Amino acid sequence: MSCFQSATVSSPTVYPNAVVWSEENLVAVACGGAVIILNPHNPKVRGVITVPSSKRFPVGMIDGGGADLLNGCLLPYHLSRETRPCVRSISWSPAGLASNAGCLLAVCTTGGHVKVYSRPHCSTEWLEVVDISEMLYNHYKNTYFGEFQTVLSQGYDVIARQDNGDHECIHSTTLRKDHKRRRRSAANVLTKDHDNLEENNTWQIVPVSFCDGKPLEVVTEDCSLSLISAQQYASRNEMLMSLTVAWSPILETSGDDVAIHYNSSNYCSILAVGGKCGKISLWIIRAPECYSIDDTEYLGEVSLLGLMKAHDSWITAISWAVYGSNVSKAQFVLATGSSDGRLKIWQVNGENLLKSSEAFSDSLVLLKEVVTVDSATISVLSFVVPSQSPWKLLLAVGKGSGSFELWILDTSTNKVENVGCYNAHDRTVAGLDWGFDGRCLYSCSQDNSLKSWIFVGDSLCEVSIPLSSPGLKNSSDLAHALDSCFGLAISPGNLALAVARRYDADLLDPMYEGRNHKASVEFLWVGGQQLDLSSITSSEMKDETFPGFPREELIWWEMNILWSLNRYENPSRLLNILDIVAALLAFKQSAPKYVEHILLKWLASCLGSKSENFPTLLSEAFKFLPELSSRQLHLINIVSRRVVLKEIITENVSGKELVLEGLSDDKKEHINLWMELLLSCENELLERLVGISFSAVLSLPSNSSEVFSKVGDWCPDGLPQMEQWVLQNEKNVKKHSKFLAAEIRKVEKRKLHGSVKYEVLEYCNYCSAVVQFESTEHAVCSGITQTHKLERCAVTMRILPTKASWYCMSCQRRATKLAPSILFAMPGYPSDFKSFVESSAYDNTSTPCCPFCGIFLHRSQPPYFLSPSPV
Repeated sequence: MSCFQSATVSSPTVYPNAVVWSEENLVAVACGGAVIILNPHNPKVRGVITVPSSKRFPVGMIDGGGADLLNGCLLPYHLSRETRPCVRSISWSPAGLASNAGCLLAVCTTGGHVKVYSRPHCSTEWLEVVDISEMLYNHYKNTYFGEFQTVLSQGYDVIARQDNGDHECIHSTTLRKDHKRRRRSAANVLTKDHDNLEENNTWQIVPVSFCDGKPLEVVTEDCSLSLISAQQYASRNEMLMSLTVAWSPILETSGDDVAIHYNSSNYCSILAVGGKCGKISLWIIRAPECYSIDDTEYLGEVSLLGLMKAHDSWITAISWAVYGSNVSKAQFVLATGSSDGRLKIWQVNGENLLKSSEAFSDSLVLLKEVVTVDSATISVLSFVVPSQSPWKLLLAVGKGSGSFELWILDTSTNKVENVGCYNAHDRTVAGLDWGFDGRCLYSCSQDNSLKSWIFVGDSLCEVSIPLSSPGLKNSSDLAHALDSCFGLAISPGNLALAVARRYDADLLDPMYEGRNHKASVEFLWVGGQQLDLSSITSSEMKDETFPGFPREELIWWEMNILWSLNRYENPSRLLNILDIVAALLAFKQSAPKYVEHILLKWLASCLGSKSENFPTLLSEAFKFLPELSSRQLHLINIVSRRVVLKEIITENVSGKELVLEGLSDDKKEHINLWMELLLSCENELLERLVGISFSAVLSLPSNSSEVFSKVGDWCPDGLPQMEQWVLQNEKNVKKHSKFLAAEIRKVEKRKLHGSVKYEVLEYCNYCSAVVQFESTEHAVCSGITQTHKLERCAVTMRILPTKASWYCMSCQRRATKLAPSILFAMPGYPSDFKSFVESSAYDNTSTPCCPFCGIFLHRSQPPYFLSPSPV
């Protein structure tokens, strides 16, 4: 296999599933005591999460005067000498849960602590937004670790250590019914050295005595510790020892068809945390009430749904899947694997789960409990729901023995069947990930092997990983020193694969590479992956389109790119096509005819045209645009701007200035046709945005003071600028847009006060001069001594203020206001905008995506700070 890009990290990978790929196109790698976050577009720019040494939670104290201190259950604590925690498990949340609408990263350490982090906007160190373990401890503390009845019946002492001069005072309060006080002689109590914990996370035996032999009456809330048995001490610590984390897909009880939006009441995800005690805690994290690019630490509501006893041994792997096609997105399947090789599959009713805490037990139903073939520890789980058969779920189960099993769950009958066990590797399976809608499975192991499998019938068949890569290869010179794999993750478009591998220190130069080369993240092209066993012989592609490249791989590249593009036509999928654009650009350098061949087939499919050449197809495209969905228009815009016209466009926003020097006449005509198509698509989307704004205002009731009052709701803005745009483009806009603009002019502006801003005049941010509306992109003030060039908001067409704004990586436009979610789910230009908006289920919600490109918006940052690159 060939690596086209790699990134070296200075900390070793230790645990399976060490690499995960987010929906917004960031790759996180668990490396020792840190998590490194990479941008696949530029792996040299990184973010980092440094895992701090965490204090152990004060669960109680043990009487050292008895035999409890020598109890066998305390042996792990006597032998513990860990000075720095290591990252054990990481998991990305779905997009839309962070304050900037991005993804959150859950991190579980070897100390058993789970924290959730968010991307900053002016730092490389990611921000901690919630401590799940602290919340879990508070829950157990408030419920007395489930031992309240036992404590009352046994009457344990509540003791606390308080420093007082050269000796220690113990506050003692008895829980016996007769309230008699007991005296204890000086004893040794197993406790933590809180003062030295940051440097050395160890345990000590410290002497305990009373002050002058007299117990004190008052017990402080913060430092009181119960005197408990050794078994209780070990049990409580196991309750708080987390081992693995996994986010569920987005839970939407409303069934909206938009990828991401504001409404936090029905937009949330469930974080499952598996522990050493065999319990799973389920935490619901809701989207913020409104997204912001300034308040990066803000997080929506976080609450504990409940605790579930899933296994009798350690929970080592968790995986989620959402299923069903015509139901709301609230039906989940949860798979849990344990250290004794047991696998359990649960059916989760998310809608019932959110209703009340009393419905927690009724919302989780055990479908199947099995013991896997060799009873080895389950190291990794991977679910996939094929779109062609959403009732048929595929589950791959990786084992510590090096084998993995394939299970099929039929949700229509709740039947779970093991269809195969594959002795694929010699050591622990460290990574499993499905690709291409469940038609392909990738596996890797700590024996340094990476394999691909295709799903044929009801079984897997091993096939080779594509060896050829488009464009230039950038493989590491030290690839021979890589000795083990610790995880893999496939890109959102399924065309690339990230593999986390560790270096063999004996094969590196100890003076140079040995110091900072501990692990590597390799990026492999898998777009040419074979997906069935049949031999492909027929193709319209000519051999000379890419000489020297295997013909069969070229055919698979074409099919997989078209499959990936067609999959993104679904508006419920977040638009993230970095790998598609990168692959097309790589092919374009050495095989431009091949790229034209692929784009011709894709564009003809979108437009429903039978044209077999680009000039005819592009000249016919304009009449089809009103019939295309907004998502299709977004895809055409991105491909036009980022692939075809990447080297031609010199003006970032409008793209009206082209560099055509040195090109032949045919090439100039070809470029001009693409440019006209790009501008026509953008005008079509802008006309839809204007139509939605006009229709929303025309739909206002007579008393509109409370309309759009909910935080996060979308309300129209920039109406005067939109009216002027319609007037300036009367020859190009549709009759219905002219009709809506005329109706808006009839509306009494006083009725809009309080709910919709209607400001005709605009003023310069620097000199307060009047700014006339001349373009949707830029504006020039009418200053007397000096004029200023200003940018306009991509959504409202108003002048951008000087404060930070949302930014599009594709077209470089900016916006202070987000576009309505209805724009991104439009199947075409409606015949009656007002009726369409009124009947829409999400006309009052916003989406943090570019109205012209459809990709994720974020805050513009310097190139040396990490930011996502959807294109």
